[in-house]
Amino acid sequence: MQALPFATIALVLYLAAAIWQGMTLLRRVPPRRGIVRVMGALALLLHIPVIVELLERTPGFLPGFTTSVALFMAVAANLVLVASLFKPVLNAGIALFPLAGIALLIATGLPSHGIEGGITPGILLHIVTSTLAFALLAIAAVQAVLVGLQNQALRHHHIRGIVQSLPPLTTMERLLFELIWAGMVLLTISMVSGAIFIDNLFAQHLAHKTVLSLVAWGVLAALLIGRHRFGWRGMRAVKWTLSGCGLLLLAYFGSKFVLEILLTP
Repeated sequence: MQALPFATIALVLYLAAAIWQGMTLLRRVPPRRGIVRVMGALALLLHIPVIVELLERTPGFLPGFTTSVALFMAVAANLVLVASLFKPVLNAGIALFPLAGIALLIATGLPSHGIEGGITPGILLHIVTSTLAFALLAIAAVQAVLVGLQNQALRHHHIRGIVQSLPPLTTMERLLFELIWAGMVLLTISMVSGAIFIDNLFAQHLAHKTVLSLVAWGVLAALLIGRHRFGWRGMRAVKWTLSGCGLLLLAYFGSKFVLEILLTP
């Protein structure tokens, strides 16, 4: 299969879906959620076979940096599309759809080397829950940005434009914490399964990921406790969410990027 044409068309479809939803948010075009979902779904249908081919081409069981990013972004895009049927999360696609397309195109042009390793049911549980946790918290990060923009606009009494397009701030914040709770449940399962089924989580190649994941978990747990005990909301919730998600991003991809891209001769 020629992966590059599939990846290119997927990128175009992702961009088209993101642009239309972005224009909707700015009240430049009428909302067409069905069209956005269809374009995103078509992009995803092209994304998946490219990922499958990249995984088949990868020597070793675990995918390398660029393939991993493209795989994670496919899961995030899929969650946005599915969740948008029940919750108002389609605006997260404005950021995540283009990133998914760009990640796929880069992975196609720069396939990464895999990592040797066997798989057991426990390790599979760790991989699946890690992937889903990252995808949900990536959506939460975009949701936090939208909550921050909405909060700032309301503080300055700007009630037109993006504020009119988004659900009420209380609804947006409730959705943000629902995403964080779901992501934290999966992240906790991932960390526990990793501690049980992966030998020496603090080995040299896993130490950074383990430590940063624990810190990210602590930041997000503190946010949830602050929300429950002290009613944290607004910009404080946004900053804590972005801090935790940023640390998790470094945990998942930082060490892979350094080891595979910067330090590979």
